[in-house]
Amino acid sequence: MSCLKNYPSPISPIKVHEESDSLLVVSNLFRKFSEKEDSRGLKELNFTIEAGQVTAIIGESGSGKSTLLKLIYGLIKVDEGEIVFRGERVKGPHEKLIPGHDSMRMVSQHFDDLNTYANVWDNVASRLSNTDLAKKEHQTQKALERLKISQLKGQRIADLSGGEKQRVAIARALITEPEILLMDEPFNQIDSAFRDQLQSDMRQIVNETGLTVILVSHDPGEVMGLADNLVILHNGTIAAQGSPVYLYQNPPSAYVARMLTKSNVLSPKEAGLLGIEEKHVAIHPEWIKLYADPVGDFKIERIIYRGFYEEIIIASDELNLRVYQMAEGKWKAGQLLKIEIIRIALL
Repeated sequence: MSCLKNYPSPISPIKVHEESDSLLVVSNLFRKFSEKEDSRGLKELNFTIEAGQVTAIIGESGSGKSTLLKLIYGLIKVDEGEIVFRGERVKGPHEKLIPGHDSMRMVSQHFDDLNTYANVWDNVASRLSNTDLAKKEHQTQKALERLKISQLKGQRIADLSGGEKQRVAIARALITEPEILLMDEPFNQIDSAFRDQLQSDMRQIVNETGLTVILVSHDPGEVMGLADNLVILHNGTIAAQGSPVYLYQNPPSAYVARMLTKSNVLSPKEAGLLGIEEKHVAIHPEWIKLYADPVGDFKIERIIYRGFYEEIIIASDELNLRVYQMAEGKWKAGQLLKIEIIRIALL
């Protein structure tokens, strides 16, 4: 059953970070989740963050994403290793009267920093002192305009939607002009249409101001279009890091392939059935083309409507595959076909 095209070679890795240009460096970082001897935690993390870019830390629940964000901000203590910002170690909560780095701000997924019964203007303006009232008013108005919430300035936080609260929280964090904005699951409570607009606005802010953003998410689909770089955690370690494009096209493991999309991950034996050299491979659903064939080796088991595309489950005697197709209504359940693999990723 050979259905392999001369698929392209993996694209060359993109150099994501240069040590000399790094704004923040995480070196040999360890942190337990609890004091128990066998406690899981973050283990031997090493990566760097460049200024003016968006870095997304992604992974399944329990992988340590939010813990890592709090370590970067200085809210919890590092067990081993260090986090360095502009050449100086980030101090932990045991070393500062008020925990949190002065050049960073964090927006939590629960908007804990907002005063629920105060209005939008007061929530944002309260970050600034009253020593220069004219400047305070100007900065507050600019922050509201940048996040497109000027029209909400008189409304109470309690009366806002989740997406509106998120914008207020970001405006409140940015009004003091931090160098790094940390965001914990920033799109978790926002509908997809509002999420896309907020991401567009955040990208514009990053481009205009040089702001560095570090965010965490359990859903790569939420952040791949926004992030310049990905750090993928698995069981407390870094499974992969690099640009979204590079990691998507060249996942280094089955975990990464499945984290980034519903990839078909095949054993060496299964790959051999498709005429591929017998190695572990990943084949993303859009890397498979279908052709109607009355004597084809595959049959369509199920078609799942996804709006602008169809997710098609196909099966042969020994193999099941998932395929994405843009042509709505072209295929029918039970139809026989042959396939062509246009790309693979070796794992």
